[in-house]
Amino acid sequence: MPHTTKILAVDDREENLVALSAVLDSLPVTVVPAASGHEALRELLRDEFALILLDVVMPEMDGFETAGHIKGRARTREIPIIFLTAAGSDGDQAFRGYEAGAVDYLTKPFDPWLLRAKVSVFVELHQRNLQLHRQAAALRHAIAEDTGLPSCEQLLKNLHQRIALIEDDLARVRAETPPDMPVESLKSLETNAAELRATLDALVAGA
Repeated sequence: MPHTTKILAVDDREENLVALSAVLDSLPVTVVPAASGHEALRELLRDEFALILLDVVMPEMDGFETAGHIKGRARTREIPIIFLTAAGSDGDQAFRGYEAGAVDYLTKPFDPWLLRAKVSVFVELHQRNLQLHRQAAALRHAIAEDTGLPSCEQLLKNLHQRIALIEDDLARVRAETPPDMPVESLKSLETNAAELRATLDALVAGA
């Protein structure tokens, strides 16, 4: 049975896509392959993704150009991107990846354990965000319908816990990121977490 959380893997070499799927097989995710930047952009119009694994060197539209299109769309700009590139690439290329909005940059052949560990962080973050939004909607409904204070109190407690977990995940990713690297996607996620906390505080004040 396919998992509801999806990862978009973009690489022009089929064997690399097969390898990525095999490495991530133990995680609760469905890996959706895309053989080009254009195909990746089409997939992003059709479905929701927790993370994008994006090869840098591809014909026609490379990873940097593809990332530019992803970050230029309101619907997809907040999806985290991990760039993948061949070993031996220079530091300037890595910096371009971070400038393009990547949250991380791995060289091939990558350590399978390391890739799974990094992907799992963003999968957890995505799932907690979804749970947080569902609980926030339930809280708004409970307040609007006046369905009872005990249920509202429990929802508020759950929401506070979810936001704290998200903030912990973001802090962990931030701690692993080189301080001189600009990470726009991570900044965006941190801003979203702050906005969610502010929204929750406003709901509490108005309850």
